Amino acid sequence: MITSVTNAAVKRIVLLQSKDRQRREEGLFITEGVRMFTEIPLGSLEEVYVTEDFLNRTSHDVRDRLSLTGYETVSEDVMKKMSDTMTPQGILCCVRSLSYSLDDMLDKGSLFVILDGLQDPGNLGTIFRTAEAAGAAGVIMSRGTVSIYNPKSIRSTMGTLFRMPFVYVDDMKEAISRIKEKGIRVYVSHLSDSYDYSGQDYKEPTAFVIGNEGAGVSDEVTSLADLKLHIPMEGEVESLNAAVAASVLLYEAHRQRV
Repeated sequence: MITSVTNAAVKRIVLLQSKDRQRREEGLFITEGVRMFTEIPLGSLEEVYVTEDFLNRTSHDVRDRLSLTGYETVSEDVMKKMSDTMTPQGILCCVRSLSYSLDDMLDKGSLFVILDGLQDPGNLGTIFRTAEAAGAAGVIMSRGTVSIYNPKSIRSTMGTLFRMPFVYVDDMKEAISRIKEKGIRVYVSHLSDSYDYSGQDYKEPTAFVIGNEGAGVSDEVTSLADLKLHIPMEGEVESLNAAVAASVLLYEAHRQRV
């Protein structure tokens, strides 16, 4: 059992929790909680840490899975040190980063979300969940978008992280060109000189672009779109939350397709 918060393994987990650079360099990220543990593909699991209390109260199914993965027992104080939450669930996993190809994604589906500089990890996780629920085939993100491996992003995905393909692209202009070459129509959520989203046909291959929470979609990316869309709003509301806007657009596409 690890009982010291100064243990080298504990320090490494803390760095992986807090530093995106550390995650990129090691090709690893951290998940917490029993639900995430049961969602992780066994081949992606690197390390599992649990408390004795967790072992004593967990289900037979989780114990069976732990017998396959192996685990390291840690004290409650160590778990609190490693955890990113105020009330740790007693299980924490170190997971290998996921890898997908943009071209493979584009060949396997016809509904996508493109995120241009999104900054809120909660919004990102919610968009992943909505994308899966609405039948999207993948999420494409600019390098300026918050990391999906941010602990808050991971929690917000509620496990969708392991089912929804995603890529970060260095050159959004090039990526959108490749998307359009595949016959996918690109729609940008935009407040000016745009069309009502409900009047469009999304039964054909479609990608919706959602921008930064404050600045919206960049001018460069907007200029590449096939059409600009807006969601009508009543009252004095100026804009919708990015995750809400993505949900409205994705579910309109889903509605038209079912």
